[in-house]
Amino acid sequence: MLANKKHFTNAIVGALVALSIIALVLSLVKIEDVTLPPTVKYGMVFDAGSSHTSLFVYEWDSDKENDTGVVSQTLSCDVQGQGLSSYANDPLKAGDSLRECLDKALKLVPAAKQRDVPAYLGATAGMRLLREQNSSVADQVLAEVAKTMREYPVAFKGSRILTGEEEGAYGWITINYLVDSFTKYSPKAHMWVRPEAPNIFGALDLGGASTQISFMPEGSVISWNEASKFTLYGYNYNIYTHSYLCYGQNEMLKRLAKQLIAESSSSMQVDHPCYPKDYDETVSLSSFRTSPCTNGSDRWLTLGDRNVTLEGRGNASGCLAAVKKLFNFSACGQSQDCTFDGIYQPPVRGQFIAFSAFYYNFKFLNLTEGQSLATVRETIEHFCTRSWEDLSSSYPEENPERLPKYCANANYILTLLLDAYKFNETSWNNIFFQMKAGSADVGWTLGYMLNLTNMIPAEAPAWVKGHVPSLWAAAVAFIILTLALGLAALLLLLWM
Repeated sequence: MLANKKHFTNAIVGALVALSIIALVLSLVKIEDVTLPPTVKYGMVFDAGSSHTSLFVYEWDSDKENDTGVVSQTLSCDVQGQGLSSYANDPLKAGDSLRECLDKALKLVPAAKQRDVPAYLGATAGMRLLREQNSSVADQVLAEVAKTMREYPVAFKGSRILTGEEEGAYGWITINYLVDSFTKYSPKAHMWVRPEAPNIFGALDLGGASTQISFMPEGSVISWNEASKFTLYGYNYNIYTHSYLCYGQNEMLKRLAKQLIAESSSSMQVDHPCYPKDYDETVSLSSFRTSPCTNGSDRWLTLGDRNVTLEGRGNASGCLAAVKKLFNFSACGQSQDCTFDGIYQPPVRGQFIAFSAFYYNFKFLNLTEGQSLATVRETIEHFCTRSWEDLSSSYPEENPERLPKYCANANYILTLLLDAYKFNETSWNNIFFQMKAGSADVGWTLGYMLNLTNMIPAEAPAWVKGHVPSLWAAAVAFIILTLALGLAALLLLLWM
């Protein structure tokens, strides 16, 4: 009897050991391709504006979403100094100005990924004006930028001057991405989905040398010269976009001063209705010859470098009237689908985000909280009547060169939005003045990177030879169970 039990127990132990060995062998043989998690990719874009340059670093998962990267901003760095066009007389310094921000970016990106990081520099209206004035100098500035960028361990893709329409369209992409118009994450579905009824925003951008308007109008825009087409997250978009060179804030102020001097009967002192009372500014006639926006055939511009004093008058209505003269509204005739200078524009539609100088000027005047148009007008009018002594004592920390220009800037914004783009009392409430959405800056660079990811192929999922997790777990569990049973049988045999 005891011998039979021993034989039986030995049989059980032998069977369990055999099964364990078989399970282990099968788990080792059953090796399949296993998908690794997507890797993180990085991209850099320099925004070389007319008054300053900024660097933005973005990241996205390599597998992308409907062929477009889900991009987030990880760094924003302001380059010291003025815009690239200010280096026209010393192009060598243009490249050097970027080094500090490049060094910061490389501290953020893992060393193993740096050489795969696409890096771009896009120059906007300031460089567009320099190219018009002296194309060889503009090329020199960009060449020095490229020389510096190639010294860094990144995949430099080039520096170029964007068209105004590109700048406007990429700003439109940025805004609608940040407000989840294209895609948003669904916690329930655990995936990115397109909103059933996406709320598409328009974009209003005001820089130093140009201004842009971009939006999706009613109907098709395929036949329009100002049309831009994009495919983002698997969907096609046609938008209207137009850029107005020389209608940026800084160039507008130069054109306004030139206009006031030309209309004045005095050759030395000129009234400036937009400047505060008791504020004076001296300008040289030669300064108007440095920009294509003000370098005309006017006889008085050839009179040398004599100085003219602009004397502030604090005249709100006079300021608004002077600003309106900068626009050629008569070129549109009776057409309602026209802004100024004979430029076609369909009626504005939907909600808009106004950023850059639109935001900064209205932020200073505390007009970014959705105030009515009547309140905006009243606030601007009151500000324009304040004296220089009043303003300088009320805003001691404000840049003294910028403070006297808010009246002209605000009246310019009103004229541009109401008279040119044809917003009205009702549609004014559809304009939101802001510079950030979520944790990212509003501007053209993020839109540029999003559109760029459409051209970067999605990486195929990374595969390795490995065990299917579920099979491996089951095999390990079975081995442990059989070994435990075998040990129990062995103990039972010894006990008997």
